[in-house]
Amino acid sequence: MDLVEMLTRPEGKTLEFKRDLSSPDGVLRTLVAFANTAGGTLLVGVEDRSRNVRGVSDALDVEERIANVVSDSIAPRLLPEIEILPWRRTQVIAIQIHPSAARPHYLKREGAESGTYVRVGSTNRRADAEMLQELRRTARGESYDEQPMMDLDSEALDFRAASESFKPTRTLRRRDLETLRLLTTHQGHTVPTVGGMLLFGRERERYFPDAWIQAGRFSGRDKAKIVDGAEFRGAPVAAIDAAIAFIEKHSLHGAEIGKVRRMERWSLPPVAVREAVINAVAHADYAQRGAPIRVSIFDDRLEIENPGLLPFGLTVADLAHGISKLRNRVIGRVFHALGLIEQWGSGIQRMTAACREAGLQDPLFEEIATRFRTTIFTSQVNPPTLDDTDQAIVDRLSDGQGKLTSEIAAVIGLTSRATRTRLARLAGNGLVREVGSGPQDPKRRYFLAK
Repeated sequence: MDLVEMLTRPEGKTLEFKRDLSSPDGVLRTLVAFANTAGGTLLVGVEDRSRNVRGVSDALDVEERIANVVSDSIAPRLLPEIEILPWRRTQVIAIQIHPSAARPHYLKREGAESGTYVRVGSTNRRADAEMLQELRRTARGESYDEQPMMDLDSEALDFRAASESFKPTRTLRRRDLETLRLLTTHQGHTVPTVGGMLLFGRERERYFPDAWIQAGRFSGRDKAKIVDGAEFRGAPVAAIDAAIAFIEKHSLHGAEIGKVRRMERWSLPPVAVREAVINAVAHADYAQRGAPIRVSIFDDRLEIENPGLLPFGLTVADLAHGISKLRNRVIGRVFHALGLIEQWGSGIQRMTAACREAGLQDPLFEEIATRFRTTIFTSQVNPPTLDDTDQAIVDRLSDGQGKLTSEIAAVIGLTSRATRTRLARLAGNGLVREVGSGPQDPKRRYFLAK
C-alpha cells in the first residue's frame, strides 16, 4: 500500500482520513459505507482537511482496538485488512475494506433500518428504504426491473407498441416477450416485469409516475432564467428520441474557417449527446420516487441527470476504463436488441472520444446526493481532431456536389463499411451531413455541413 500516493489524493468515494480514534462512530460509519458501496481505505493518523500526517502513538494497540470495535459493532461480520505503514518517525494505520458480498452491513446499535450507510463522494449517507432494498437486491444478484408485477397479467403490456419499436430491427413475436424478460412466470401465472411495464406498459405512468424526462434550456450558466422547457412522458424509446431532438434544437452553431471553405458545427457532439441520454435512461434507478430524469442546457454546458448512484461496487474512475455494471437488465437487454446500446461499457468511452475529437474537454461524471450527472461542455479547448484520412474525406467533399460512400471509399482506400464508420463519426462531430431516405439508403450522399 503506497502511503505517499494516497496522501496526494483528496478524500473521496474510496478514501478517507482520520486524525485519531477519538470518535470511533465516524470510523465505523465510513467502514460500513465502504463495504456497502465500492470499498475503500481509511487512514488513521492523517488530518482530513490538511492531509498533514500526525501519526499514531501506539500502532499495535490502535490496530487491536480497531479490530475489536469493528467486530463488536458491525453486522454482518466485516473483516478489514489492517496495515501499519511507517511514516518518518511515526506510523499510520491503514484500514482497507473491499466491496462486500454480504451487504448490507450496518451498525448493530442503530439496527439495519437506521444503521446502514453508503458512500456518496467523500461523505457517508444513511441509506433510505429504497436504497436498502437495492443493496439487498444486489447481494441476491437481482435487478429491480426484473421483478414481477404480481397484480397484473400479460395484457398489461402493449404488444403493438413493442412491435412498432422493434420493427426497424426485427419482427417481434409474442414468445420474445418472455425471452427478453418483459414477461415472466410467477406462481404459475404470466405477469409483466417492472422493466416490461416501464418500456411498454399500457398504464406505465400510473405505476411509475416519475419515469419521464424533463428538459429545459436556460439563459446563462445557472437555472435562474428558463427560456424553453418540455416534458417527455412517453415510452422510453420515444422519450430518448424526443429529448435528443430538444437538445439538438438548442445546440448553437459555431463557425470555423477550414482549409477550403467555411464550415459550421454543432456545439455539442451528437454522438456524445445520444450516449449520455441513453445511459441516463438505461441506468436510472426507477425504484426512487420524486424526481424524473433531467436534461438541462446552459450557455456553456449540457447536464443530464438521472436518479440513482452508480451501481454498488463501481466508482466514477472505473467508467473511463470501460468497466460497467448494468442496473436494469431488462431495459439493457431490450436497448441492446434495438441497437441503442452497442456493447456493454463502451458508451462512456465513445462519449469521451466524441468530445475529444470535437475539441471539447472530457465530459464530467459525478454522483450528487442520490443522483448521477453527466456534463458535456461546449467550449472548445482544442481544434477538432482530423487525421489524414478524415482530411482527405473533407477535401473530397469540398466541391459541394455530394458523394456516395463508394466514391469516397475509392479515394481513401478503405472498404465501404470502414468508410461508412468514418462518415458516421464525422457526421456525429457536425462536419458532414447525410442526405437520403434513411441509414439503409444505398444512394445516400454526403456533404460538408453548412
